[in-house]
Amino acid sequence: MWNDVYSTLSSWQPPSDVQGARRDEYLEFLTAHADGVWRECRVGHVTASALVMDEQRQRVLLTLHPKVGRWLQLGGHIEPGDSSLRAAALRESIEESGIDSMRISAVPVCLDRHPVPCAGALSEHLDVQYLALVPKGAQAVMSAESDDLRWFAISELPPELDQSVRTLLELSLTQVSFDQPAS
Repeated sequence: MWNDVYSTLSSWQPPSDVQGARRDEYLEFLTAHADGVWRECRVGHVTASALVMDEQRQRVLLTLHPKVGRWLQLGGHIEPGDSSLRAAALRESIEESGIDSMRISAVPVCLDRHPVPCAGALSEHLDVQYLALVPKGAQAVMSAESDDLRWFAISELPPELDQSVRTLLELSLTQVSFDQPAS
């Protein structure tokens, strides 16, 4: 998995200088931490998430995260059975939404690095964020990993929505490639 994550990030074309600098931080982190893709790496680890939107990109599905108490995109830890970073983001999105018919972007949309309570201690998530599109009318089913799960119209987002999610949404509304089959 480490090789896939490193390769994905190395070949990724960031949308801005800020994102390029963050990608370089992630690559440096991975070089220093051979276990940096697993939650057992206590100083921090790479995670995978996806902003789930309807095909028309008019609505976004957000989860009220129980640990941080904020509306966020779906995602989480990479698991040993994941075949790739992209597959981890897709698996997490399906598990947390209950929607199994979704397409995930061929490459990440952006990166977000943030401190988070993880396994009882403060850690850092180096999140690699994708876009996932679901058919119009797809019905979400809340998992045990959420305090709430809700569709929001783009024009009616929660006012306290985290800036990292706003950035992911803004970038997801631009041209995003779906040409690579899901891994």
